[in-house]
Amino acid sequence: MLPISLSSGDLLADRRADYAESCLPDDPVAAAELYVQALELAPLWGAGWFRLGEIRADAGLDGAIAAFERALELDPEDHLGALLRLDLLRGTPLADVMPSAFVETLFDQYASGFDVALVDRLDYRAPQLLRAGLAGPFGRVLDLGCGTGLMGAELRADADWLEGWDISAEMLREAEGKGLYDRLEKADLSALQPTAAQYDLVTAADVFAYLGALEQIVGWVAGALAPGGRFAFSVEAHDGPEPFLLRESRRYAHSEGYLRGLLAEAGFEVSISRDWLRMDRGAPIWGFVVQAVRAGLRRDLQGDGEDFALA
Repeated sequence: MLPISLSSGDLLADRRADYAESCLPDDPVAAAELYVQALELAPLWGAGWFRLGEIRADAGLDGAIAAFERALELDPEDHLGALLRLDLLRGTPLADVMPSAFVETLFDQYASGFDVALVDRLDYRAPQLLRAGLAGPFGRVLDLGCGTGLMGAELRADADWLEGWDISAEMLREAEGKGLYDRLEKADLSALQPTAAQYDLVTAADVFAYLGALEQIVGWVAGALAPGGRFAFSVEAHDGPEPFLLRESRRYAHSEGYLRGLLAEAGFEVSISRDWLRMDRGAPIWGFVVQAVRAGLRRDLQGDGEDFALA
């Protein structure tokens, strides 16, 4: 749940919303009714419509879809992720990537406490799993979705040049404070422009849970890597027949078959292992740790001294 932090602009409407929040979690019916009253006073309050949708959806009340649709009408860029909630409710996803505004808002909001929440509380270890499969030196490295620099900390010692891209300015500010990267850039990974082959390694730790369909980004990485360059990333594991699906967590999970087929088509030789990436509510979140090499040279993919032969 994203808590209400934006005022409706109407004091009485805000007061009704505060009363509504005080009813939760015990009385969602009363909370929803109070939000309806608040929205009668402030009908253009998109965040209020989104919160009404959340309350109705979480409690199984009627009208959740209508509330999220209204929120999306009022905020077409979808900073709160109404489209994702609609996809989950309808069971027939219309989006194969997350709204960029939602991802940016989400990580701007959590940047200051991100490391503590992820590492100390959730035992996040995707960067360490990816690093274990890589043999240095790395040459020129691009860390996609670099966040606060957790992956960068694993790469810095063996990288001649370390570059980090992220959609969140607040995340980049946190990363800059660590002094790990030679260059940081604000970038939307769902809308990258083609670039010349210049990187020896591209990483993406726990990033593709926010993209869904990976055809575009895999094709981009293939073009950005020098021959023999490496591509290391993690995804949440999905064992069903679908290439990927949106979970209740509003994160995408991907199937191993989808990953293998996509990477092979893009000219990569691939090694995929299964491991847990972090904990959530006391249970491990399982994922795929992917190490891929762009055709052109022989590389030690696993870091164990055994060359990975390429065609």
